[in-house]
Formats: sequence, C-alpha cells, structure tokens
Amino acid sequence: MTASQQAQEPVVKVVAIDGPAGTGKSTVAGLLADRVGATMLDTGAMYRAATLAVLRAGVDPSSEQVGTIVDAADIRLDVSGDDAPVVFLDGEDVSTQIRSDEVTAAVSAVSANPEVRRKLVQLQQAHADDEFLVVEGRDIGTVVFPNAALKVFLTATSQARAERRHRQNVESGRPSDLTEVLESVNRRDHLDSTRAVSPLRAADDAIVVDTSDLTLEQVLDRLTELVDERIGA
Repeated sequence: MTASQQAQEPVVKVVAIDGPAGTGKSTVAGLLADRVGATMLDTGAMYRAATLAVLRAGVDPSSEQVGTIVDAADIRLDVSGDDAPVVFLDGEDVSTQIRSDEVTAAVSAVSANPEVRRKLVQLQQAHADDEFLVVEGRDIGTVVFPNAALKVFLTATSQARAERRHRQNVESGRPSDLTEVLESVNRRDHLDSTRAVSPLRAADDAIVVDTSDLTLEQVLDRLTELVDERIGA
C-alpha cells in the first residue's frame, strides 16, 4: 500500500502496538485495553494457533505445505469475555497449548509463510469493523492496520528482554538459562526482522517507546497519555 493510498483510508479506532519479542507487548496491550475501555486483540496468539495446527499435522514449519494446512484450519479468537482472549483451533480451546516451548520454537518459521500471513491478516482486520481495539504484534502498524489512529513501537535492549523472559521462566517454575534465553531472543529478532514478508519494523509514523528502564506502570501511563491525545476517552 502506498502512502497516498494509506492517506485515503479512513482512520480506524485502533491502537497498534508493535515490537520485538520480550518487550511485554501482550501484557501491556491487555492492561491498556482495560484502562481505555477497548478490546485487546492478541495477534500473536493467532499465529501460535496456526503453528500448533502445523505441528499437529506433523509438517516441517518451513515446508511449503504450511500454507495449505493453515488455510484449512479454523482459527478463532474469542474476545467477548472480560478475561484473556480464548483461542480456538478447529473448535478446541487451545489457549494453553499454544504457549508450549515447541510452539514458541516454531512460530517464527510459520509466521514467515506468505499464505499464513494473508489469512491471519484478514481475520485480524475483520475485528476492527465495530470495535475499539488495542492490537499487538509485529506488523500491526505497517500491514494490518496502517490507518490505525495510534501506532506505538515498543522496544528494549536484547539483554533487558532476555532477563525479563528468564525471570518469567523462573517464577513459573520452568527451567531457564539466561545465556540460552538471550541467544533465543537474538535469533527471534533476526528471523522476524529479515523475513521476506512483513518484516518487523516500526511504521514511519509510529511513536517509539523504549521500555528497557521503565516499569510496567510507567509504560502504561505513557501509552494512556498517547491514547488520550490521539483518540480521546
């Protein structure tokens, strides 16, 4: 989409939050949505559901078959409740299964598939028809909602993001090695930023917020101010 085409598109009541892994996008998006009275759309959960479908089919995440498998899958995100969105794959609630280490390790490869991205972008855009949304992901402001009323790009140093992920693992009782987590963060950054389709990058008109030295409350306060300025209460 060209800049002139974007300018002609009507602005949608969407807060687009992009950024690399480990910046706390999902947590921030959920809390921000509660604060401003919006619905939170977790696009990452949709890609994880697609990845789970691929793994259950026993197919290599980098295989050409991935697009066909995901196209046939029924992926739905129920955002009608007050709690976290419920993710369904072919009618089954897979909200827990999509957070497994196996899915985490394969999601970048599946997400890079052009057919997968086309299908899920269409599903994501359909949610904006009648709702005020806070949407987080990696290409929300650049591809999914280039006409969003507010675009934010959350970032942080790879070390800070690895330490957060490591701390979450330890607190959850999962085995974790900080060095390995840091290597995983750097590997995910490389895959997301160099993929051919919808690479991770900040939209030209996005507001960059570095969370490296900010508390969660400080990040929320900053984003709430931006919502008030761009969208209003």
